[in-house]
Amino acid sequence: MTLEQLRIFVAVAEREHVTQAAAALNLTQSAVSAAVAALEQRHAVRLFDRVGRRIVLTQTGRLLLDEARAVLARAEQAERLLADLAGLRRGSLRLAASQTVANYWLPQRMQQFRAAYPGIELTLIADNTAEVARRVHDAGVDLGFVEGEIADPSLAVHSIPGDELALVVGPEHPWRHDPPRAAADLPASAWVLREPGSATRAALETLLESAGLALGDLPSTLELPSNEAVRAAIEAGGGAAILSTLVVQHLLDAGRLIRLPFELPPRRFHILRHRERHLSVAEQRFLDLILI
Repeated sequence: MTLEQLRIFVAVAEREHVTQAAAALNLTQSAVSAAVAALEQRHAVRLFDRVGRRIVLTQTGRLLLDEARAVLARAEQAERLLADLAGLRRGSLRLAASQTVANYWLPQRMQQFRAAYPGIELTLIADNTAEVARRVHDAGVDLGFVEGEIADPSLAVHSIPGDELALVVGPEHPWRHDPPRAAADLPASAWVLREPGSATRAALETLLESAGLALGDLPSTLELPSNEAVRAAIEAGGGAAILSTLVVQHLLDAGRLIRLPFELPPRRFHILRHRERHLSVAEQRFLDLILI
């Protein structure tokens, strides 16, 4: 049984006339008769009786008519859904991003996308780099955006220009007047860190490793769960931290934090998607916006 057979059956049943049904469907009379006969033969039933010059539904035909109309209505609804999805009139897009990207870089781009495609429901989860990669791997989200490096072979990674990292301290910190000159000098201060899996923590670990050091060589560390918490602790005199300039620029401008002249490598952002999943139209359009 096919949708086309059901459409032909309904057309004949509603008109009680093969020729009129054929004209309405732009088919030949023989094609309409063959479709009805195929349904009857396939299921060993009679759907129509011929009464004089008319054809009328049998009891079986009347029962099938209600079901056929319902099936065709659902099929039409499904076609409209696919058309809406292809035209970005409906749908959803699930994103996950590490905290700097989620809080300071992505919202503006999400708003641009929403303005262009208001029918697409956008959701964003903020987490650290490792957790964002896990969510993309497990298909919990469609796309991920992170600052840190990802080594998962199941993920396709596209790198784009990112932000700058800054070594920052409070105005009263001794490093304001005598800043560190090399990674080997970093253990001279207490530090405020993000949790394991965050990109800024990984940046500090990489710096220390370049001098043969580790986090355990720092005299004192405070671990906090967000960029904003780290920023507040530094402003309160908690030591030193590495943070994105997106996070601290307004405090640098106000003189409430000090950026030290310590060279840090440029940082790129990374777009993550699962290699085995095809991009939806909404995902592709969002990436087009990001990559302009």
